[in-house]
Amino acid sequence: MLYKLEHGVIPVWGEVDEKTVLQALNCLRFSDHFAVMADGHYGYAVPIGGVMVMKDRISPSGVGFDIACGNKAVRTDADVKEVKLHLAEFMDAIWNKISFGVGRKNNEKVDHELFEDETWKLPAFRDLRDQAILQLGTVGSGNHYVDLFEDEENRIWIGCHFGSRGLGYKIANHFLKAAAAKQNMEADPLVLDSESEMGSEYILGMELAGRYAYAGRDWVCNKVAEILGANTVEEVHNHHNYAWKETHNGEEVWVVRKGATPAFPGQKGFVGSSMGEPSVILEGVDSPESAMNFYSTVHGAGRVMSRTAAAGKFNRKTGELVAEGCVKPSMMAEWLNKANVLLKGGGLDESPHCYKRLSDVLSYHDCTVRILHTLTPLGVAMAGADEFDPYKD
Repeated sequence: MLYKLEHGVIPVWGEVDEKTVLQALNCLRFSDHFAVMADGHYGYAVPIGGVMVMKDRISPSGVGFDIACGNKAVRTDADVKEVKLHLAEFMDAIWNKISFGVGRKNNEKVDHELFEDETWKLPAFRDLRDQAILQLGTVGSGNHYVDLFEDEENRIWIGCHFGSRGLGYKIANHFLKAAAAKQNMEADPLVLDSESEMGSEYILGMELAGRYAYAGRDWVCNKVAEILGANTVEEVHNHHNYAWKETHNGEEVWVVRKGATPAFPGQKGFVGSSMGEPSVILEGVDSPESAMNFYSTVHGAGRVMSRTAAAGKFNRKTGELVAEGCVKPSMMAEWLNKANVLLKGGGLDESPHCYKRLSDVLSYHDCTVRILHTLTPLGVAMAGADEFDPYKD
């Protein structure tokens, strides 16, 4: 559907609520083009599922607080019968060897060449390196996960979803504060000249966080493969909170994707669903619609229920339940039992009831992507229900 404004038009795929559309229309005032994917929903200044296109400008609000949040999927040579037979043991090992939750440190020391990068020496980043070293390979909380899947050919895949942890959050926060930008849902997006001192420095920080997120997801997938005693056969890896310099319509532009996955023709992506439903490996295809969304697609199923609406409202100090939520433990348990999924951690705010159906969401993009594999979840590991995720968007 096309929404017209006096200074432009935005294409919106799927059934996106009015509040999200109005936020997208506001973002068009600060960009050259804007599009909303079918998993779109209201976000901080810029909607999740938003694609923001600008020449010589970049938006920290568009990238979001969780810089370089993304998905990685790994196909392994693990024996499916062995994995299913010992699923509980494997999931216990994943839960115990990988750190889930807010502010966690990796239980293992991880060395990586990115910590020698010269960018760490800049004043905006020099105090972030030590924490980043300790957090590399930690998953965090919220909707971040590590999953074991079986595909349609009975092959085992590992999937994970998380970003640059405290590093990305602090980089985003630093630049939003430095520009005196408001940090709330209703705020206008912060847009910086990409050639300015602040814009150039932000790009360096974003790219650093991007390499860090890739390294973290690499470590987690390698660790899970090690737990399974398996080798990696294929990898699919993308950011979905990031900005890329790309050429569209013969012009070099910045494409900022917030909760949107790059999907150029032949480019593969891993798109996760809720904890109780199949995810997919897909690839972009060329079409007029693909050009309209600047070769982007969804990053997940998209929320239909806020965390508070789902799990209820709690007193942050005492932990006492102030107001009941819409999702009851029995509802989530029933869904997972029916789907035959073993869950470690996870709260009611991540129940399948909180999300759109991924198959419905993808149907709106069937002209722009092709599904290559369907991944059925066997085991899901997430942070516990009592964890609060500060790394917004």
